[in-house]
Amino acid sequence: MKKSVLLLLLFMVSAKSFAHFMWVETALTGKVNQKQEVKVYFGEYTYNVIEKVNEEAFGKMKKFTIWVVSPNGEKQQLEVTPGETFFTGYFTPKTNGTYTVVLNNNEIDVIDYTQYDFGIFKTHYHSVAKVEVGNKPAETAAINPEGLTIVDITKKEHKEKGEATLKVLYKGEPVKGQEVTVFISDLWSKKVWTDENGQIQFSFPWKTKYILEVTTKEEIPGSYNGKEYQFIWHCATYAIPLG
Repeated sequence: MKKSVLLLLLFMVSAKSFAHFMWVETALTGKVNQKQEVKVYFGEYTYNVIEKVNEEAFGKMKKFTIWVVSPNGEKQQLEVTPGETFFTGYFTPKTNGTYTVVLNNNEIDVIDYTQYDFGIFKTHYHSVAKVEVGNKPAETAAINPEGLTIVDITKKEHKEKGEATLKVLYKGEPVKGQEVTVFISDLWSKKVWTDENGQIQFSFPWKTKYILEVTTKEEIPGSYNGKEYQFIWHCATYAIPLG
């Protein structure tokens, strides 16, 4: 009995760790020639679990790259500095338009969860944030040809009581029937599914922060850093900070 309880607790802790994701936050709007702050987090937002940068869990995620894609498609890689619970980077918009902040992390060690009946896998995190400079919203850039990404195609400014339209792509193609989870704080979440064009719509009932997560398994084995894996677990997130 004691062994069963111990195994259950170990599974819960492990599953909770596995449920973590990376996400990028920045203000929804910016100004020309004014420095814009970008933050990178790792944890579980709805559970108010934010990992510390100098501890083991976040330490395994530090090989990420983060870019800003300008309205004309130019890419700029950001340098980041560690804080207590997030990394910080900056960029300065030079023109009006939609800027896309893109984090990609495809350099994470293989994890063996065979004892939990999940398998041996490699993780690929991808995260997007949007900055509007001026008042003409456009689509965010999609630059993850190796995995999942979330594209914001909303034509209006995000605000309370408004509505968002997003598109989910996997290796550049729209995904039909894809489950998308919308999180806010205090354990609230909602699931929506993409239509035949890979799109979803959802409203903002409250002035708060919304984080969307999409995951899928790529059932192709391989090896990374000398370790074999059975599949790749892809995870894409998109943060919309209304409050």
